Amino acid sequence: MQGKQKTKRYATMKRMISLKDQRIKETERAKAKEKKKKDPSQLKEREVTKYPSCLFFQYNTQLGPPYHILVDTNFINFSIKAKLDIVQSMMDCLYAKCIPYITDCVMAEIEKLGMKYRVALRISKDPRFERLPCTHKGTYADDCLVQRVTQHKCYILATVDRDLKRRVRKIPGVPIMYISNHRYNIERMPDDYGAPRF
Repeated sequence: MQGKQKTKRYATMKRMISLKDQRIKETERAKAKEKKKKDPSQLKEREVTKYPSCLFFQYNTQLGPPYHILVDTNFINFSIKAKLDIVQSMMDCLYAKCIPYITDCVMAEIEKLGMKYRVALRISKDPRFERLPCTHKGTYADDCLVQRVTQHKCYILATVDRDLKRRVRKIPGVPIMYISNHRYNIERMPDDYGAPRF
């Protein structure tokens, strides 16, 4: 003999009457939404992203000697490991005067790393480094650098961080300086940056 097959019972829900139902009194019923008629003579609004005037397509006209280079925390650490003098190596890479800039966020990040990175802290306090004050409160250093690079197109970003590089590559006209084979290299920098363009 075969046993009886059990049918699954699902939880039953109380059915709700929609507010548009005919059985509900007219005072309690939801009002139908009136569609606004579009005026054909009215101007159409749309948001267009504004590009800075310094960019000629991908070409950034604000970049030129002396180069302003924003330095990241890990760039200083990797420079110490590779035994590179930061300012001298930058000049060797770009064949021009370079001014390294360090933001308050990056400085705070180096200070938080503690005694292990005291050499990096001493290097970042070098008088050749320009200090950039940050107006925002408690922001991640990478966000601060990306925001500064998007606002002002005059900087070259010096970093070894892959995620930060990926974010900056999406911003047009911002070159990236990185370390490879115990020397500094630059990414996305056209050969004719010194020559004027007409």
